[in-house]
Amino acid sequence: MRLFGVGAGASAERDHAAAADHPSAPIPIVGPGIGESIRVPLGETGFETFPLMLGAAEFGWNVDLETSHGILDRYVEFGGNAIHTADGFSGGRSEHIIGQWLRSRGQSERAVLSVRVGAHADNPGLGSVNLVRAVEGSLTRLGVERIDVLYLDATLDATTNLEDTLATVEWLSDAGKVGALGAYGLAPERLVEARILASAGYPRVQVIDAPYNLVRRLPFEGDLRLVAGAQNLAVTPSHALEHGFLSGRHRNKALTSRGVRGEQLRGHLNRRGIKVLRALDQVAEELGVPVAAVSIAWLLAQRTVAAPIVNAFATDHVDELMQGAGVSLSRSHLAELTRAGN
Repeated sequence: MRLFGVGAGASAERDHAAAADHPSAPIPIVGPGIGESIRVPLGETGFETFPLMLGAAEFGWNVDLETSHGILDRYVEFGGNAIHTADGFSGGRSEHIIGQWLRSRGQSERAVLSVRVGAHADNPGLGSVNLVRAVEGSLTRLGVERIDVLYLDATLDATTNLEDTLATVEWLSDAGKVGALGAYGLAPERLVEARILASAGYPRVQVIDAPYNLVRRLPFEGDLRLVAGAQNLAVTPSHALEHGFLSGRHRNKALTSRGVRGEQLRGHLNRRGIKVLRALDQVAEELGVPVAAVSIAWLLAQRTVAAPIVNAFATDHVDELMQGAGVSLSRSHLAELTRAGN
C-alpha cells in the first residue's frame, strides 16, 4: 500500500515494483493515520501542520454538507490537521459547514484553522471596523474562540492604511481572537512596508497565500518569491491544482463542464498545458502515484513553500492528494516538470 492509500489506476503489482525500483517512491505504510507524525513548521508562526492544507472553497457551493464532512473526515483520518477557508467562500456557508464538523467531531482544539477575510460582501476590505466585524463573524460561524492564522485579503482593498490594519490585528491578537498573521494579495512593496511596521512593534506577517502551480508560475516567481525568501515567510500556495487541471482528470475541451470552471479548464488545454500533463503522466507512471500527487510534490519541492492549499470535491480526491506529501521527486523529475511549464 502506498503512503495514504493506493493511487488511482495503480495496480498492486505496479505499486510493489515501483517501491522496489524507485527510492523516491512513497514510503509503504500499514493503515491510515500515519500522517499524524508528518508535520512541518508553518514558518515562524509556532504552528506545525501537515504539508497539505485542505481548502474549503467548494464547501457549500459545489459540495454539499454531507460530502464536505466526508472530505474533512477522510483528511483527518490520514493525519491531516490544517483547514483553510474564507469568510467570502459561499457567503460564509463554508465556515458554517466547517463549524458544524468541528463541533460534531470534537476537532476544535486539534485543527489548525486558517481563515482569509476581506472579501465578504457584508464586511469588504481591511478597514478597522470591517476587519473586526469580519473576524467576529468568522468566529461565530466556525464556533471557535480563535482563528489560528488570519489571512488579510487585499484583493479588494489596496488603499487602506496598512498601519491601521495592523493595529486592529494587534487588538484582535491581544483579545485572543487571532493567532498568527498571513496575507493574500499584498503586493511585494506592501509586504516590505508591513515588515518595517513590524519592526516598530506591530504584528508581523508570517505567512502568505499566493496562487501558484506548474501552469501558473507568475506573478509568484518574481519579486513576491524574493520578498518571501528574504523575510522567511511561509508560503501556502492556493490553486495548487489550477481548478483541477493539474489532477489530469480534464483533457478534452468537449467534455469539460460549462460555466466559469469549464472555461478555466479549457483555457489550459493548449500546447503548453498538454505538455505539462504529459510530463506529469510520465513521472506519475514511473513512481506509480496519481498525477495530482506529483503536482503537489512539485510545489512542496519549491523554496519557501510550506503547505499547498488544495480543494477536494470527493473523498477519493483526498486519497490521491494526500499521497503528494509522501512523494520525493528527483532532480531530473523536477527539472523535467519545470521545463514543461516554462
